[in-house]
Amino acid sequence: MSYKWNTFEDYVKGLMLEEHIAGAAVAISKNGKIIYQQGFGQRDVEKGLPVTPNTIMGIASVSKSFTALQIMRLAAKGILSVDDLVIKHLPELKLPNMEMNKVKIHHLLSHTTGLPPIERHQDHKSFDCHIEYLNYYKTEPLGEPSQYFSYANDTFLLLGAIIEKYSGKLYNRAMTQLLDELEMNRSTYYIEELDKFNDVTENYTYSKALAEWQSCNWPQLGVFEVGGGVRSCVTDLLNYGELYVNNGFFKGKEIIPKEYLQKMWQPVYEVSKGQYYGYALKSTPAYAGVTVVEHGGSQPGVASNFGFVPEEKLVVAVLSNVSGAPANSIFTAAVNTVLGLDIDFKPLKQTKTNLTNEQVDKLTGYYASDEGGNILIYRDGKNIKAVSNNEHFTLYALSETMLAINEKKIKNTIKFYLKEGKDKAWAVFLGSRVLCRVKE
Repeated sequence: MSYKWNTFEDYVKGLMLEEHIAGAAVAISKNGKIIYQQGFGQRDVEKGLPVTPNTIMGIASVSKSFTALQIMRLAAKGILSVDDLVIKHLPELKLPNMEMNKVKIHHLLSHTTGLPPIERHQDHKSFDCHIEYLNYYKTEPLGEPSQYFSYANDTFLLLGAIIEKYSGKLYNRAMTQLLDELEMNRSTYYIEELDKFNDVTENYTYSKALAEWQSCNWPQLGVFEVGGGVRSCVTDLLNYGELYVNNGFFKGKEIIPKEYLQKMWQPVYEVSKGQYYGYALKSTPAYAGVTVVEHGGSQPGVASNFGFVPEEKLVVAVLSNVSGAPANSIFTAAVNTVLGLDIDFKPLKQTKTNLTNEQVDKLTGYYASDEGGNILIYRDGKNIKAVSNNEHFTLYALSETMLAINEKKIKNTIKFYLKEGKDKAWAVFLGSRVLCRVKE
């Protein structure tokens, strides 16, 4: 089958120009064979060095599925069950105001513990230190476990403590064994190891005010490496993806039994219409007749998206060296190209609706979290407006409890939570996190 690579490359180059992306890499495999690999732009702007498919970049939260995979391997060995209470394995954990006899490993994996986003401390170097921090952090839960989804690095990283406990090794060392098994020879959890590799990117943020890329250091993550610590290249990520499209096997060796692997992308919580979060992977089960499984990531100087289509044995990896680059858009364009769809195909169409002023007023207000996310929503005449991170947006309504950002480059929707008998929404779901209303 022939693919429209010229159309795809024109799309990527246009997006890079529009979004000020210094460098990006894309690799695609189908039925175990690489059908496309390409570097775009520069890995070092100052020196003019190009990105290649072997350029090492951060993968950010794509790392979470590595951790989830290792937990599922422990489950396959009978060491634990995802239905175990967390305190069975970490008895020292005592989250204030949370019923610990209800919080399971399943909830850590799926970000459904009920804990809201909390203040992040990347200076924590040990799991003991982080658990002590959580034990003294006073916050009100969003609800019961499984009731709400809110992306939570602070609780997800507890899975690393469990891996460390049962492997008998430091988390990084236990996970490096997994990289070795998958022959990911240009991947590492150790920043200091990057010096031994060639073809390693510089990391960038883009300053709109100065109209230039600014170099930034690799983030020091501490125990947060559990959810974001892998540095890799797109060709190594194809090796990783082979595991998922080959029922847990890599080059004839079983890494994990199929039934434990496939549980990772079984729907746990619908995070947007037709898209579900599982265990560190999101799935869209009705995507032009196939299932698209993926996860993205973002850090200073990192944007990533990795995923696969199990029915087609298709694996796609996208990495960029600029914060906030739309790696997901490139991923989707790559999937659409291989599936023979229009490059901008979307499985679900959004339909605008009109709200009365009274309906809009139920949604307006200021919402924030201890982690730092915030948004102000207000009515400006007939328009609904928002301010988040000093950026201004116009919104439109999809329903009485769902707004969308009316910007070409931004596809976010905002879901509102209302309680019966209350005049105002008590929280919003934005950027995979629940932000609670701040009292006026």
